[in-house]
Amino acid sequence: MLNSQTTDSNYLLPPMKFCSECAHPVSLQVPQDDNRMRYVCSNCGSIHYQNPKMVIGSVPVWEKDGELRVLLCKRAIEPQYGYWTLPAGFMENDETTGDAARRETLEEAGARIELHELFSLLNVPHVHQVHLFYRATLLDLDYAAGIESLEVGLFTEAEIPWDEIAFPTVEITLRAFFADIRKIRQEGGQFSLHTQDIFKSMRAGLAPK
Repeated sequence: MLNSQTTDSNYLLPPMKFCSECAHPVSLQVPQDDNRMRYVCSNCGSIHYQNPKMVIGSVPVWEKDGELRVLLCKRAIEPQYGYWTLPAGFMENDETTGDAARRETLEEAGARIELHELFSLLNVPHVHQVHLFYRATLLDLDYAAGIESLEVGLFTEAEIPWDEIAFPTVEITLRAFFADIRKIRQEGGQFSLHTQDIFKSMRAGLAPK
Protein backbone atom coordinates (compact mmCIF):
# COMPACT_ATOMS: atom_id res chain seq x y z
CA MET A 1 0.00 0.00 0.00
CA LEU A 2 1.26 3.46 -0.90
CA ASN A 3 0.31 6.72 0.72
CA SER A 4 0.25 9.57 -1.79
CA GLN A 5 1.55 12.85 -0.41
CA THR A 6 2.61 16.17 -1.80
CA THR A 7 6.26 17.12 -1.63
CA ASP A 8 7.25 18.70 1.67
CA SER A 9 9.49 21.71 1.06
CA ASN A 10 11.61 20.61 4.02
CA TYR A 11 12.12 17.14 2.58
CA LEU A 12 14.86 17.40 0.00
CA LEU A 13 15.49 14.64 -2.52
CA PRO A 14 17.54 14.77 -5.70
CA PRO A 15 15.03 15.36 -8.52
CA MET A 16 13.75 12.35 -10.44
CA LYS A 17 11.09 12.41 -13.16
CA PHE A 18 11.03 8.97 -14.73
CA CYS A 19 11.38 5.38 -13.58
CA SER A 20 14.77 3.86 -14.43
CA GLU A 21 13.07 0.47 -14.88
CA CYS A 22 10.22 1.31 -17.28
CA ALA A 23 10.57 5.05 -18.07
CA HIS A 24 7.11 5.83 -16.66
CA PRO A 25 6.73 9.09 -14.68
CA VAL A 26 7.31 8.72 -10.93
CA SER A 27 5.71 10.48 -7.98
CA LEU A 28 6.71 11.10 -4.37
CA GLN A 29 4.90 8.78 -1.98
CA VAL A 30 5.45 7.05 1.35
CA PRO A 31 5.56 3.28 0.68
CA GLN A 32 3.93 0.84 3.05
CA ASP A 33 6.09 0.01 6.10
CA ASP A 34 8.22 3.09 5.41
CA ASN A 35 8.25 6.55 6.95
CA ARG A 36 10.01 8.55 4.24
CA MET A 37 9.03 9.96 0.91
CA ARG A 38 10.34 7.91 -2.02
CA TYR A 39 10.01 8.18 -5.77
CA VAL A 40 7.55 5.46 -6.74
CA CYS A 41 6.49 4.22 -10.17
CA SER A 42 2.75 3.52 -10.41
CA ASN A 43 3.30 1.56 -13.62
CA CYS A 44 5.77 -1.15 -12.57
CA GLY A 45 5.70 -0.62 -8.80
CA SER A 46 9.42 0.13 -8.44
CA ILE A 47 10.42 2.09 -5.36
CA HIS A 48 13.53 4.19 -5.95
CA TYR A 49 15.64 4.53 -2.82
CA GLN A 50 18.11 7.40 -2.99
CA ASN A 51 21.02 7.25 -0.58
CA PRO A 52 23.97 9.57 0.13
CA LYS A 53 26.94 9.45 -2.23
CA MET A 54 30.43 8.78 -0.91
CA VAL A 55 33.16 11.25 -1.86
CA ILE A 56 36.59 9.75 -1.14
CA GLY A 57 39.96 11.47 -1.23
CA SER A 58 43.42 11.69 0.25
CA VAL A 59 45.77 14.16 1.90
CA PRO A 60 48.96 13.34 -0.06
CA VAL A 61 52.09 14.59 1.71
CA TRP A 62 55.75 14.94 0.78
CA GLU A 63 58.24 15.63 3.56
CA LYS A 64 61.81 16.80 3.05
CA ASP A 65 64.17 18.11 5.73
CA GLY A 66 61.26 18.33 8.16
CA GLU A 67 59.13 20.46 5.85
CA LEU A 68 55.71 19.07 4.95
CA ARG A 69 53.96 19.86 1.70
CA VAL A 70 50.50 18.76 0.62
CA LEU A 71 49.57 17.98 -2.98
CA LEU A 72 46.61 20.03 -4.23
CA CYS A 73 44.76 20.05 -7.55
CA LYS A 74 43.33 23.08 -9.34
CA ARG A 75 39.92 22.05 -10.64
CA ALA A 76 39.32 21.96 -14.40
CA ILE A 77 35.62 21.15 -14.01
CA GLU A 78 32.55 22.60 -12.36
CA PRO A 79 31.56 23.06 -9.65
CA GLN A 80 34.29 25.40 -8.48
CA TYR A 81 36.32 25.56 -11.69
CA GLY A 82 39.70 27.14 -10.97
CA TYR A 83 39.62 26.50 -7.23
CA TRP A 84 42.06 24.25 -5.36
CA THR A 85 41.13 20.94 -3.79
CA LEU A 86 42.52 17.72 -2.42
CA PRO A 87 42.30 14.84 -4.91
CA ALA A 88 38.88 13.28 -4.32
CA GLY A 89 35.79 12.05 -6.12
CA PHE A 90 32.81 9.74 -6.04
CA MET A 91 33.36 6.16 -4.97
CA GLU A 92 32.69 3.58 -7.69
CA ASN A 93 30.98 0.22 -7.36
CA ASP A 94 33.22 -2.78 -6.62
CA GLU A 95 35.92 -0.81 -4.82
CA THR A 96 36.82 -0.16 -1.20
CA THR A 97 37.16 3.34 0.21
CA GLY A 98 40.93 2.85 0.15
CA ASP A 99 40.78 1.80 -3.50
CA ALA A 100 38.76 4.93 -4.26
CA ALA A 101 41.26 7.22 -2.52
CA ARG A 102 44.20 5.75 -4.44
CA ARG A 103 42.31 5.84 -7.77
CA GLU A 104 41.16 9.45 -7.38
CA THR A 105 44.66 10.59 -6.42
CA LEU A 106 46.10 8.88 -9.50
CA GLU A 107 43.36 10.17 -11.83
CA GLU A 108 43.36 13.79 -10.68
CA ALA A 109 47.00 14.30 -9.74
CA GLY A 110 48.86 11.48 -11.50
CA ALA A 111 50.31 10.60 -8.11
CA ARG A 112 51.03 7.24 -6.51
CA ILE A 113 50.54 7.11 -2.76
CA GLU A 114 51.00 4.95 0.29
CA LEU A 115 47.65 5.11 2.05
CA HIS A 116 47.44 5.50 5.82
CA GLU A 117 44.50 5.73 8.21
CA LEU A 118 41.22 7.54 7.70
CA PHE A 119 41.75 11.16 8.75
CA SER A 120 38.43 12.96 8.32
CA LEU A 121 34.79 11.97 7.95
CA LEU A 122 32.49 14.86 7.08
CA ASN A 123 28.73 14.61 6.69
CA VAL A 124 27.16 17.01 4.18
CA PRO A 125 23.45 16.17 4.47
CA HIS A 126 22.04 19.05 2.43
CA VAL A 127 23.82 17.76 -0.70
CA HIS A 128 23.33 14.08 0.22
CA GLN A 129 27.04 13.31 0.53
CA VAL A 130 29.61 11.93 2.98
CA HIS A 131 33.25 13.00 2.45
CA LEU A 132 36.13 10.81 3.63
CA PHE A 133 39.82 11.73 3.43
CA TYR A 134 42.74 9.41 4.16
CA ARG A 135 46.23 10.45 5.17
CA ALA A 136 48.72 9.49 2.49
CA THR A 137 52.40 9.73 1.61
CA LEU A 138 53.57 10.41 -1.93
CA LEU A 139 55.75 7.56 -3.18
CA ASP A 140 57.63 9.89 -5.52
CA LEU A 141 57.41 13.33 -7.14
CA ASP A 142 56.25 11.99 -10.49
CA TYR A 143 52.85 13.70 -10.49
CA ALA A 144 50.94 15.57 -13.20
CA ALA A 145 47.51 17.11 -13.74
CA GLY A 146 44.81 14.70 -14.86
CA ILE A 147 41.93 15.61 -17.17
CA GLU A 148 39.91 17.06 -14.26
CA SER A 149 42.78 19.28 -13.07
CA LEU A 150 44.26 22.45 -14.55
CA GLU A 151 47.44 22.00 -12.53
CA VAL A 152 48.75 20.29 -9.42
CA GLY A 153 51.32 21.44 -6.92
CA LEU A 154 52.89 20.91 -3.52
CA PHE A 155 52.14 23.52 -0.84
CA THR A 156 53.35 24.20 2.67
CA GLU A 157 50.68 25.39 5.09
CA ALA A 158 51.74 29.01 4.52
CA GLU A 159 51.64 28.63 0.74
CA ILE A 160 48.12 27.19 0.50
CA PRO A 161 45.74 29.65 -1.24
CA TRP A 162 43.19 29.45 1.56
CA ASP A 163 40.74 31.88 -0.06
CA GLU A 164 40.72 29.73 -3.20
CA ILE A 165 39.91 26.35 -1.64
CA ALA A 166 37.01 24.73 -3.48
CA PHE A 167 34.95 23.19 -0.68
CA PRO A 168 34.52 23.55 3.11
CA THR A 169 35.28 19.85 3.63
CA VAL A 170 38.68 20.32 2.00
CA GLU A 171 39.51 23.40 4.09
CA ILE A 172 38.40 21.69 7.30
CA THR A 173 40.52 18.64 6.50
CA LEU A 174 43.61 20.69 5.63
CA ARG A 175 43.39 22.89 8.73
CA ALA A 176 42.88 19.83 10.95
CA PHE A 177 45.87 18.11 9.35
CA PHE A 178 48.30 20.96 9.99
CA ALA A 179 46.91 21.45 13.51
CA ASP A 180 47.60 17.78 14.23
CA ILE A 181 51.12 18.11 12.81
CA ARG A 182 51.90 21.02 15.15
CA LYS A 183 50.48 19.18 18.16
CA ILE A 184 52.37 15.97 17.40
CA ARG A 185 55.65 17.82 16.96
CA GLN A 186 55.19 19.78 20.18
CA GLU A 187 53.57 17.19 22.44
CA GLY A 188 53.92 13.83 20.72
CA GLY A 189 50.99 11.52 20.13
CA GLN A 190 49.30 10.62 16.89
CA PHE A 191 46.81 11.85 14.32
CA SER A 192 43.15 12.02 15.31
CA LEU A 193 40.07 11.07 13.32
CA HIS A 194 38.18 14.30 12.64
CA THR A 195 34.41 14.23 12.18
CA GLN A 196 32.02 17.10 11.55
CA ASP A 197 28.60 17.87 10.11
CA ILE A 198 28.62 20.56 7.41
CA PHE A 199 25.45 22.56 6.83
CA LYS A 200 26.78 25.61 4.98
CA SER A 201 27.12 26.02 1.22
CA MET A 202 29.61 23.70 -0.43
CA ARG A 203 30.82 26.47 -2.72
CA ALA A 204 33.25 29.26 -1.95
CA GLY A 205 31.93 32.78 -2.28
CA LEU A 206 34.83 34.47 -4.05
CA ALA A 207 36.06 34.05 -7.60
CA PRO A 208 39.49 32.44 -7.89
CA LYS A 209 42.43 34.69 -8.62
